Amino acid sequence: MPNALQISKLTKTYANNVQALSQVDLSVEQGDFFALLGSNGAGKTTMIGIICSLLNKTFGSVSVMGLDQATELNQVKRMIGLMPQEFNFNPFEPIEEILINQAGYYGIDRHQAKARAELLLKRIELWDKRTDMAKSLSGGMKRRLMLARALMHEPKILILDEPSAGVDVEIRRSMWDFLKELNNEGMTIILTTHYLEEAESLCRNIAILDKGQVIEQSSMKALLAKVSQQVLILESGKSLPNPLPMLSFSVERLDDHSMQVVLDKLSISNALETLGKEGIEIEHVRSAQNRLETLFLRLTSRED
Repeated sequence: MPNALQISKLTKTYANNVQALSQVDLSVEQGDFFALLGSNGAGKTTMIGIICSLLNKTFGSVSVMGLDQATELNQVKRMIGLMPQEFNFNPFEPIEEILINQAGYYGIDRHQAKARAELLLKRIELWDKRTDMAKSLSGGMKRRLMLARALMHEPKILILDEPSAGVDVEIRRSMWDFLKELNNEGMTIILTTHYLEEAESLCRNIAILDKGQVIEQSSMKALLAKVSQQVLILESGKSLPNPLPMLSFSVERLDDHSMQVVLDKLSISNALETLGKEGIEIEHVRSAQNRLETLFLRLTSRED
């Protein structure tokens, strides 16, 4: 079975001699939920533009579902749904018509497009607003509309460029749930995001771009295993002793019921066992740091 996306030696040099991508190799398996991360200027937008045939490459090859972009461009375009970061629909058009017109670009007849639009608008909870002008929607609703539009032609690969930028936590979480449903149904999803907890929560595999090159590509699990140090918040149902006992790991009392601990190579279970021997029973454990962010900063040499 061919990869959903296969990129080889991809290079892009702009007219001003700025090299945005340099000899990039990248592969994404079918059915994957894949994170493409990088700071501003790393080359993510250029790569997405080339994959979606919005930009011309300088050198290299791109294949989608086994189809060579250079020789089978129209078929490749039909395979990809893109949700860009910026809103780029007609704000004075009813949202149902935005979806139906989008389907028309792919040769889908109006009757079929109308049925597809109804299905998607109900799934993203915008059916009741189908006749409203797009400009009347909130920022979160506009994001959901952009997602529905990208799905109108039933693509095999969905590319999301900062899909939850500027939306509140509740809408972001509901969007995450919808994306997980799509992925569970077999859709390959490629995500770029600045919310690193979003990538850690959703994605199974990851590539990190820096200065136009892939500096890391692995499974999310393997990548996070490289972060040896964990910073945790531990909460107890009883008042903690003050001061806290001296332990083999760093402990800081935050308030009467919570403490922060730093574990280098000690497991959480061993730490809890050690605390239990001191009479401190822990009821809740949560992370005080985003492990992916820690590693991302280390890899791109931007850690303070």
